[in-house]
Amino acid sequence: MAHDTLYAHPEAPAPEPGARRAGALGRALFTRWDTWVVIVLALVVVGAGASVDGFAGPRNTQFLLMDIVAIALIALPMTLIVITGEIDLSVASTLGLCSAVMGQLWVAGLPLELIVVLVILLGAVLGMVNGLFVTKFGLPSLAVTIGTLAAYRGLSFVVLGDQAVADFPRQWTDAASSTIGGSPVPWSVLIAVVLAVAFAVVLHWTPFGRSLFAMGNNAEAATFAGVSVNRAKFWLFVASGAVAGLAGVYWTLRYASARADNGSGLELAVVAAVLLGGVSIFGGRGTLLGVLAGVLLLGSLRNALQLADVPADTLNVVTGALLITSVVVPNVVGMARSWLRQRRHQRG
Repeated sequence: MAHDTLYAHPEAPAPEPGARRAGALGRALFTRWDTWVVIVLALVVVGAGASVDGFAGPRNTQFLLMDIVAIALIALPMTLIVITGEIDLSVASTLGLCSAVMGQLWVAGLPLELIVVLVILLGAVLGMVNGLFVTKFGLPSLAVTIGTLAAYRGLSFVVLGDQAVADFPRQWTDAASSTIGGSPVPWSVLIAVVLAVAFAVVLHWTPFGRSLFAMGNNAEAATFAGVSVNRAKFWLFVASGAVAGLAGVYWTLRYASARADNGSGLELAVVAAVLLGGVSIFGGRGTLLGVLAGVLLLGSLRNALQLADVPADTLNVVTGALLITSVVVPNVVGMARSWLRQRRHQRG
């Protein structure tokens, strides 16, 4: 007798094929990590809105969204990189160096339109350095980007020192925080959404995106299947640097200040959001929707705790705890599922 009919009444009609498919789809949906991230996000937003004074107000919503724009931008290419089994920890230092160079170029008298282009190109070059070390010299991305994390941050202070450049045009700084119509949604969110759609299409609906999952599962097998692993990884690091440069432009204009320490520690929030969104640290698994939900969850939780006057050190503890949870829990669940399958196989 089939396993799914063991407990059915002998005369009960068999479920319709459509009903079986719908049930299987529902079970699969609710066993996905990113589905639970969305559920937890909804619970946090509803709970904070009901219990934290000012959380649900339009002004706070505006600031919350502006706070997560830089994290969301950098998390997009980071998602693709982690899916391949690599990581880029230099993103916050890239942001800081791009911000410092932006300040110096403005002091030198260059037009801001040209500076924005040059800074994004600089970010791409910094990402290219990471990509060359990883793909041409075969060095582990963790070691490489820890090194460039320190090097790029040091260069930021060489470029700008401990001073700040804060006399950017008012129309540019206002644009970084202005909202769409009468809503609390900043225009900068629209840029993040457009890029998110582009990255989602590339990751989930193109042969290149499917090859990234293949690399993360087994890079050697992907190579034998004709995938140019090193070339793909190289361009992902270039994209990561370019987007970090764009985030540096946004950060500088949003706070109306170019500083060498801009974005310090941001890489922890980015990696936490990516892993919290369901991307496996070992590569080969993840969705961009889950990552965006992770970004919103992390941002909403930190914002609610800030409004509740929780100390900054505690916020870092919360971020670290979420990072550990997002790594440990999926692996524990995976081990439990494997054990249950093994037990069922032994009984069968």
